[in-house]
Amino acid sequence: MKRSEIDGLVQEATAVFLKHAWALPPEPRWDVTDFGLGEWRRFGLVLINLADEAEYCEKLMYAQNGMTTPAHCHARKTEDIIARHGVLRIQLWAGKPAASEGKLLNLKVNGHEQEFMSGDVIDLQPGWRIKLTPGVYHEFAPATEECIIGEVSTANDDSNDNFFINPMVGRYPEIDEDEPALVRLVSDVSL
Repeated sequence: MKRSEIDGLVQEATAVFLKHAWALPPEPRWDVTDFGLGEWRRFGLVLINLADEAEYCEKLMYAQNGMTTPAHCHARKTEDIIARHGVLRIQLWAGKPAASEGKLLNLKVNGHEQEFMSGDVIDLQPGWRIKLTPGVYHEFAPATEECIIGEVSTANDDSNDNFFINPMVGRYPEIDEDEPALVRLVSDVSL
């Protein structure tokens, strides 16, 4: 990704967060990714780590229509994914998508257990949440023009607990420094 694209996404996300009354913390910890695939408009996400503690994590995320977070699961992390603004479309699998056809999974939506067939898609309406347990593969993208997404989870370990279906996925982008950085990213070693 070009640094100018990252800076532009940070500015767009900030404007959308503020427009919808999501006050940002002082010195937010930004994370902007194209998942190492070089196509942020197709595979991309903007994140702010609100809390990253040993016991729990909270994130605020932003995506535009067309930006998908590729199919992945976690071995240890349990997470609630929340549609804070806009509609978030999530596809769910009981295991690796190719091997879980026909399997059932039970997940809580808005605190109530529901049964899904592996591969089902659910549209989270604004304010809705889904609890994703370890081993549940999921992929999500806005079903509306843009989406603010919340995550509340057990401890986050991006380096060791993200298992993507696509072996080409990398958690952080390669950055072309075509302009000075507007913000320091979680993935930046030094600016």
